[in-house]
Amino acid sequence: MDYLNQAAFGLYPYVALAVFVLGSLVRFDREQYTWKSDSSQLLHRGQLRLGSNLFHLGILGIFFGHVVGLLTPAGVWHAIGISAAQKQLTAMVAGGAAGALVLAGLVLLTHRRLSDARVRGTSRTTDVVILALFLAQVLLGLASIAVSANPLDGAEMLKLMDYVQGIFTFRGGAVASLAGVHWIFKAHVLLGFTFFLVFPFTRLVHIWSGFATLYYVIRPYQVVRTR
Repeated sequence: MDYLNQAAFGLYPYVALAVFVLGSLVRFDREQYTWKSDSSQLLHRGQLRLGSNLFHLGILGIFFGHVVGLLTPAGVWHAIGISAAQKQLTAMVAGGAAGALVLAGLVLLTHRRLSDARVRGTSRTTDVVILALFLAQVLLGLASIAVSANPLDGAEMLKLMDYVQGIFTFRGGAVASLAGVHWIFKAHVLLGFTFFLVFPFTRLVHIWSGFATLYYVIRPYQVVRTR
């Protein structure tokens, strides 16, 4: 059991992150024409705008909430007067709201992709797999809210913070932080790293382009000469 824990939570995250970084670089270098979101708006616009807006609004909240919530050291939260219990309650409320938006968007997008013949006909296997992974992950996340509520002391959340920070700072023994953590959180963590693993092989690579657009904020003005 200890070997499986080390493999799943100690080794697997680094394999997934390595594939995420190197795979993204290789795909950008060799297959730039596939570096896109593969929008199917021209085939069928119904449910796309509402579903996409709900999904993206919710997923951005979840992403930045996880980054700030998990990677900020506990000492920083305590220094600004936020206890572990208060942070956990905030995460439950904000995460639950964002998760509900993502779930609603996913239901619309999945129904659209599978029910419309033209959209379904042009869909890749990876498109359906990604939707299934997102559905599983958001359901695990929403289910974890009920687990977090009992007890509401923030102890489990501190363990998860210590584990994630240990992984991203290459600290040995990070897996020990997950001792006694509920299986729902462990499944949520494993599936989260799985997204990094499959990222370079799916349409998710377009996320890099979204972050790259921030460059336009600081780039020099274009000089346009008139004739």
